[in-house]
Amino acid sequence: MSTVLPLTGERTVPGLPGENYWFRRHEAAYRFALPLVRGARVLEVGCGEGYGTDLLTASAAGVVGLDYDGPTIAHAARTYPGPRFVRGNLAALPFAAESVEVLVTLQVIEHVWNHPEFVRECRRVVRRDGLLLVTTPNRLTFSPGLDEPVNPFHTKEFDAAELTGLLRHCGFRIDTVYGLHAGARLRALDAAHGGSFVDAQLAAPPDSWDDGLRSDVESIDVGDFEILPADVAPVDESLDLVVLARPDENPPRSAEPGDEQRQPDHERR
Repeated sequence: MSTVLPLTGERTVPGLPGENYWFRRHEAAYRFALPLVRGARVLEVGCGEGYGTDLLTASAAGVVGLDYDGPTIAHAARTYPGPRFVRGNLAALPFAAESVEVLVTLQVIEHVWNHPEFVRECRRVVRRDGLLLVTTPNRLTFSPGLDEPVNPFHTKEFDAAELTGLLRHCGFRIDTVYGLHAGARLRALDAAHGGSFVDAQLAAPPDSWDDGLRSDVESIDVGDFEILPADVAPVDESLDLVVLARPDENPPRSAEPGDEQRQPDHERR
């Protein structure tokens, strides 16, 4: 049986040279999380292939990865013996209220259908003294000027104000807002590849890349990305949003558009 999940565009997977940029961009966020989860019992909601869930076990006291897709969870359980993997609906997490010390959900919220429902479910299971870590592509740089997300697997993309507003509305107070930015080497690669290293990769499938682009993509490492607080680098110029939030004892009560019932939020990157 293959040990590599098929690459569909919905999630990134390790071990594929042509996917290395996206994999390392995701890995940078997991490595950022390591000191935040030290000694904690962690739930990753929307764990996908499982590589990040496994990485978190290097620091956390215990990690559970949850995903809706059965074959993906089966793959993760076969491949990574350290964490525990559970299949479940992201709109109805199979965990007791206030049972999770740290809830991590990386590059997931842009895939779900009912965003307030999803965030409130995260709020339900996080302990009062717990922590939520959310990352998501920055709409302003990922799909600039577009009415719909460029990625067909994304239902909605957020800018920093939209994401923090959603979290506050659904029972969290914001701790810190960060942006994941391209480091100096990636900025140089933007210039070398016509202004956008990402656009150069998306312009053609990897098997038709020239040797220079292929080599540059394969050389990317987590150190080529920087995660910086919003008061250090403009978050609206970031590649991805990274938000730390904690349960609010006095959340707002008002309704907002988007609270209407929709299909269950079980989709994943």
